[in-house]
Amino acid sequence: MQIKVAVIDMNNGQPNLGIGAILDMLSDYGKSKDLEISTAVFDLRNKLDIPDHNHHIYISSGGPGSPADSEGEEWEKLFFDLLDKLKTHNNRSEDKKHVFLICHSFQLFCRKYGFGTLTKRKSNSFGIFPIELTAMGEADPLYAGLPNPFYAVDSRDWQVLNSKAILNADGAELLALEKEHVHADVERCIMSIRFSKEFVGTQFHPEAHPAGVKAAIINQFDEEKQQDMIENLENTDNIILTHQTILPNFLDEAIKPFING
Repeated sequence: MQIKVAVIDMNNGQPNLGIGAILDMLSDYGKSKDLEISTAVFDLRNKLDIPDHNHHIYISSGGPGSPADSEGEEWEKLFFDLLDKLKTHNNRSEDKKHVFLICHSFQLFCRKYGFGTLTKRKSNSFGIFPIELTAMGEADPLYAGLPNPFYAVDSRDWQVLNSKAILNADGAELLALEKEHVHADVERCIMSIRFSKEFVGTQFHPEAHPAGVKAAIINQFDEEKQQDMIENLENTDNIILTHQTILPNFLDEAIKPFING
């Protein structure tokens, strides 16, 4: 059976390494599992290109800009309409559609459906940071095989707060939070939510791998900062483990019904 995966590109025509990393991961996964995986990339923000609801799996990327200022834009209406259709489909059908939302897509989903509180950060967050799993996160198959805390690439100007609201949301599970703020009394950002059995998302970038992060560091920071971050990157296998674990775990769960069915 051919597994159809739609990759929604939220980068608005700007150069990025995330889509390539996602496609490489899908290719490697298909080869490792001896599966035929068909992938299609949809340039939503730049070309108003949106997948229909006939794919088996959807992965929606991170991207630049404000997840609040796009309210009412045509591309966002298309995205939200697709999400509504997929949710309706899952409520009515045994043939479930699985969706993974990364960073910007995660923030948009939270804003649309009222998960937590979307706010702008005082400063940009960029780097490789520890992320702490909640008890629900430790039990979730998405994070099977990772230590607690684990490390991931974080790159954002916005954040979703108010984890208590997630704990009280019907059917939602708070899976991960950012590291403790040792020197500041500020609320920890939500880093991952399971919105339903089929919909899950992360504020961080699980697709990131060392080569891509190194290129991003060179493009964004001065030489002194580059050296510190690249040395940290080259001295750890932490994000390699994250890259090799989270999205493949998601695919395992998403593909299972089609293989076993």
